[in-house]
Order: sequence, then C-alpha cells, then structure tokens
Amino acid sequence: MAGGCAGGGAGAQGADASGSASAAPFVTAAPAGVTALEPLPAAVPPGLAPYYGQRLGWQPCDDGYECTTFRVPLDYDRPADGDLTLAAVRAGATGADRLGSLLLNPGGPGGSAVEYVEAAARGYDAGVRARYDLVGLDPRGVGRSAPVSCLTGERMDAYTAVDITPDDPAEVDALVAAAREFAEGCGKQAGARLGHLGTVEAARDLDVLRALLGDERLNYVGKSYGTFLGATYAGLFPGRTGRMVLDGAMDPSLDATTGNRTQAGGFETAWAAFARDCAKRDDCPFGRTEQQAGEQLAALFTAVDAHPLPTTDGNRRLSEAQATTGVIQAMYADFLWPRLRTALADARAGDGTALLKLSDAYYGRESDGSYPNLMFANMAVNCLDLPAPFAGPEDAARAVPDFERASPRFGRDMAWMALTCTYWPVPPTGAPHTVRAAGAAPIVVVGTTRDPATPYAWAQALAGQLESGRLLTYDGDGHTAYGRHDACLDGAVNRYLLGGEPPENGKRCGR
Repeated sequence: MAGGCAGGGAGAQGADASGSASAAPFVTAAPAGVTALEPLPAAVPPGLAPYYGQRLGWQPCDDGYECTTFRVPLDYDRPADGDLTLAAVRAGATGADRLGSLLLNPGGPGGSAVEYVEAAARGYDAGVRARYDLVGLDPRGVGRSAPVSCLTGERMDAYTAVDITPDDPAEVDALVAAAREFAEGCGKQAGARLGHLGTVEAARDLDVLRALLGDERLNYVGKSYGTFLGATYAGLFPGRTGRMVLDGAMDPSLDATTGNRTQAGGFETAWAAFARDCAKRDDCPFGRTEQQAGEQLAALFTAVDAHPLPTTDGNRRLSEAQATTGVIQAMYADFLWPRLRTALADARAGDGTALLKLSDAYYGRESDGSYPNLMFANMAVNCLDLPAPFAGPEDAARAVPDFERASPRFGRDMAWMALTCTYWPVPPTGAPHTVRAAGAAPIVVVGTTRDPATPYAWAQALAGQLESGRLLTYDGDGHTAYGRHDACLDGAVNRYLLGGEPPENGKRCGR
C-alpha cells in the first residue's frame, strides 16, 4: 500500500490534455472557508528563551561534514512539558565571502535533510557552495531527530503488498486491518510525540535553528513537501524570511480528499508523458500509442492482482499494489523511464523482480528487509496536518469514481490508500489554509509542467497566494526542477540565491 509522499494538492488546472501548461501565472481563489495562516508575534516568548539561547556544538562527522544536535520543546504552547532533540549537519562555505546559512529540505514528509545534504552538498552549484554553509535539519520525527517507528520490516512488507483495489468485502476488511495496524503501531511506539509532529511545529524548529546559526533571516531551498514547510515558515515568520526557493510546490489551501484526488491526476499526466515517449522506443513493451499503453498497463495490473508474480527476492511475490507503486516510483524522474520499460517487459514475461525493486525504492526498503522511518514519518505528519479524507471504507468507495475521472490509471488505488489516517490515534492539528506571508522578501516558487507528485497548478496556486511570490516554470517531466542541469532554471535560482534578485514572475525555462 503506497503512502502519499506529497500530501495536499491541486489538480490539472492550467494544463491542457498534453500536459503543457499555460504561459502566464494565475491566481486561484482559495476554497470557501479557508483562511490565511497568521504570523506569530515577532518577539520570542519568555518560555522559549532557553531554546533560542542554546549554543551549537559542531563536531566532525560523516565524511568531512559537521554535525550537531539541539533541543526544542515538544509542545511550543507548553514548553515545560519536555524536549525533543533534533539533529543537523553542515557543509561549510568553501569561500571567504560568506552570505550565511542555506537550509535545505528534500521533502517527504519524512525525507532526511541530514542525509540529503551529505549526498547532495558537493554537487551543488559551486558559487552557492562558496558563499553559503549548506545545512540540513532532520525535522522532528524524521531521520536522526526523535524518529517515529511503526512496524517491523516483516509487517511493512505485508503493508506494502496489501490489495489497494479491493474487489469484495473480504479485501476491504484486509485493507482496513492493514491501515489500523499501521496507525496503532505508530501510536504504541511514538507515544506523546505523535501529537507533535505537524508542520507548524517543524517550522518553529527551523526558526530556533536559524537563531542558533546566527542568521537574522532564514535562507532556504525546499523541495516537494519542503515547500510546504518553507511556506509555513514564511507565513509564521515573514519578517525573518530571507532568500527562499520552493521547488515542486504544494498548495496548502486544499483538503486531503481534493489533494489526493488531484495528485492522482498528476501521476496520470506523468504516465501519459511516459507512454508517449515509450511509443517511440524499440524496447517499449506496451504498443505504439498512449491508449494502447494504458490498456495494456491496466491488463497487467489485473493479471498481477489475480496471480502475484514470482521474484528472485526469496519468497516475495509482486502484488498488484507493489506493481502500481513501482510504476509510480518511475514517474518521479524521467531517467527512470528506461528501467520502467524493462521492468514492465519482465512483468509481462512473468518476472516481477524489477518492478518489486522499484516499489522497494519508493519505500526505501533495504536489502536486509529493514525500512527507514520515511513512511512512518510521512503518515505521522500528513495525518496531523489535515483531517483524514475519509471517515471509513464506505467514503473511500464512494470517492472512487471521482478519483478515476482524475486518473483512470491510478485513481482507484489513490482513493483506497488514503485510509490510514482514518484510524490515526491522535486528532489532526492542522487544516487547509492559504499562506500570504505579507512583508516577506521575494519567494521563488518553482513548478514543473508535468510533475507527477506536485502538479504544476499547485505551484501556480502557491505563488498566487504569497504576497511576494514569483512563479518560475520548468516545462518538462519529473518531480522538482532545480539542480537538474537546466541552465535557464538553475541560473535563475542561483542568481537569486547569490544576488537577491528574483526571476521575473512567470519566467519559463525548459523545453
């Protein structure tokens, strides 16, 4: 059963049937009843002074980087109730003319910013590396920062394989049981932390770190969910927001049902782009038209649902849910498309190994059968940030036709897979809202026209909400755009980070 790695969302508005977006940015009206996120008082409350007054003790770690930890309150409204210890890593500026710190977040929710910086820092633009300390903070509940755990590796294997296109009451019951087991496991193992892992609290943690780093303003690059985290920071602390880039943007104004449904539409757009590309290739296993590819994918899913495929990974067999997740994983980056063509051809020939490996990559499963806390944290954050989309399986079943209209290929799966939050052991603390961040410095919002996980319309919506938003468009495929070696887009972002001049609102790059 796949988990949503983006959460929230908008649909395919602003894009035609081919997935190419309209040329000009536009402002979308917020749904009725949705209000703006209000900023916090500028002064640090007295009860938080000890946290803002800490000193960071950086120590050498992990292949030449520096690591540190610091404390934040479990509950910002009740700081006397206890602490969490958060972990951060730093790659120091390589030049003398330092601008300060640049915090990076890879998204998720659940992605480790510490691991991301350690993997990506040396590949960052040389000019940016010269003038910024690149800093990664694992958000609360993630990675090395009081991580949440929910299931053993064996039970996660079962969770990822459970049927998410139930055909009868018994399969519905099995799906509900898996969702309950996951949620209850999180509640048992996380305890009180589980109610304090929302994005607002994580954004407040960013402000504590900003102060401890000695920066007057937060300079930040966030991708995918990292855009929601960054936008939340800007909404809470507009006067402390520095140079901020939000790449693969989320729209915070949408409820979970709308977000999940329209994210399914994003994956449909990405699948169509893959199918068109596949039809041009000699090794395409799925016909020579987009329609043929869609029909044959549906036939493959149906066949795997009836008879899971053997793999070379011990006794594991590829279920329909894992086959779907494998295809979804390959939609995140077009460099995975050749691998997907091979995996689909193998599956049609009766071998599910390659598709299972793609599914395992989505969840971060290790070869020893263990899982990182990525999906545990993903659910923990998403289930706090928004009320559950469905009150029970009956609601999910009623929503399936709308989801399938948005995505004939993935809609049914993405309706049913949203059930886990229904059984979450703590109530949500967030709700849909807009972010104005009035008075903030320019905020660059990057959208990719055929992004599967954060559809382009989300970037348009967020840029329209932000008082100082600047929309930068990448006409292309895959999830997020900065750092993918498009000279136009990377140049625009780097000039902003280094010189403070944002690109013209509506600037377009790519194909």
